[in-house]
Amino acid sequence: MENFFKPRLLLGIVLANIIGLGIIYINTYFNSQKDGILIFSEFVIIPLLMGIICAWFWKDLGLRGWPMTGYAVLAGLLAILLSFFILGEGVICLLIVSPLILGFVITGVFIGRAMFKKKNQTVNVSFVGILLIFFVVDSLSDHHYANMVSDQIIIKATPDEVWKHVVAFEKIKQDNNYWLFKFGMPSPMETSVTAKKLGAGRKCIFSNGYVFDEKIVVFDVNRDLTFDIVKQPQDPEIMGHIDIDRGQFLLTDNSDGTTTLTGNSWYKLYVFPTWYYDLWAESITRNVHFRVMEHIKVLSEVK
Repeated sequence: MENFFKPRLLLGIVLANIIGLGIIYINTYFNSQKDGILIFSEFVIIPLLMGIICAWFWKDLGLRGWPMTGYAVLAGLLAILLSFFILGEGVICLLIVSPLILGFVITGVFIGRAMFKKKNQTVNVSFVGILLIFFVVDSLSDHHYANMVSDQIIIKATPDEVWKHVVAFEKIKQDNNYWLFKFGMPSPMETSVTAKKLGAGRKCIFSNGYVFDEKIVVFDVNRDLTFDIVKQPQDPEIMGHIDIDRGQFLLTDNSDGTTTLTGNSWYKLYVFPTWYYDLWAESITRNVHFRVMEHIKVLSEVK
């Protein structure tokens, strides 16, 4: 614990964050046309560099193992805190991104420890240079990612009964089961329509009062309700990170008094790497689907 009060330890943590934040700002300035896109390098290369910077300042402190990991976590937590106050990121977003940032800051610290042990400045400078080149290339590259998520449930009611609650439904009263909803992420509560016909406006209202404005683009009674999202809330948790493009409910008559209800959603992600963030996006989308579809099931099965 005595190391915590050594100037080089604190200097490493603070300067690593200042340099990391500076790189993000410079990248944003020179890539303003790509505003809103958060690239792979911002969550991987920058945390790695931050860890390496920390390791350089800590190289003579004799840190090893768990103490070094603990101080690396402090550096990562400061980065997350600065993202909240300076970059304006939402709490749920930071909760989602924190494992990625902390993991790569810790990795960078141990890579740096190994680098500076060898005292081979050529290798050290080359490795950091490769990371910076990768960052520049990644920053200048185009980034596009779109996905569709589909889920199904069986409802013990005929399609005409289910359809009544698909177009619009009253307020959901069931408790949230999904942990992110319990933590504070807005969850779907009710929908309303201006008319039950093609081209009508539809609103999906969430628990915090946010509204997704929609337009019905397919209105095939008892079979298909498809709607485009024409306006989504300007919330820090989603703004610039994801666009929900379209939603759909498909009803299939099972010829035994039951209906298969399929919920589909199409979205674009603007945060990378998608191998990490799309896991979260799919999980959230599926839980939105099931919260709505389970409510439709309850309403449709009431006798």
